[in-house]
Amino acid sequence: PFWQEVQALKQKDSLAFPAPGHTLFIGSSSFTMWKDAQDYFPRHKILNRAFGGSTLLDMIRFRYDVVFPYQPKQIVLYCGENDFAANDTVSVETVLTRFKMLFAIVRSRYKNIPFAYVSMKPSPSRQHLMPKFDAANNQIKIFLSKYRKTAFIDLYHKMLNPDGSPIAEIFGPDKLHMN
Repeated sequence: PFWQEVQALKQKDSLAFPAPGHTLFIGSSSFTMWKDAQDYFPRHKILNRAFGGSTLLDMIRFRYDVVFPYQPKQIVLYCGENDFAANDTVSVETVLTRFKMLFAIVRSRYKNIPFAYVSMKPSPSRQHLMPKFDAANNQIKIFLSKYRKTAFIDLYHKMLNPDGSPIAEIFGPDKLHMN
């Protein structure tokens, strides 16, 4: 899975390889579909190497293609939702273990650069998975709190109505991705 998407990213790099010092966005479709991210962070050079539908295992598998070729100033990861969505038997502990593996791999190459994790979001189309998302987000937040130069960016709770349901207006027609 995702071979074609990764090859397209590599092709893009072969035409104009990114200079060092970017903020590297990696992860799944919520980053892939964020076409105007650079507009939100005009003082930062954004390099988006996310690919849609990816899981933490996919990020581990393709690290030599979408993480390690670059010399980023910072890494921002959005991933984890698809791990749960792909298989009902995936537990919070499994996702946490996968995250820890990916984090260790990234830190083995980039020991001192800042690493930020953007929480899994409470999409209306995946409401049945929200308890798992919330629990995994919490475990990842606790894990990252033990490491220097890390950040946990909590979008999950900011995307909820007072009754705990997702704010529908911030999602597109698929009720999965943000508008």
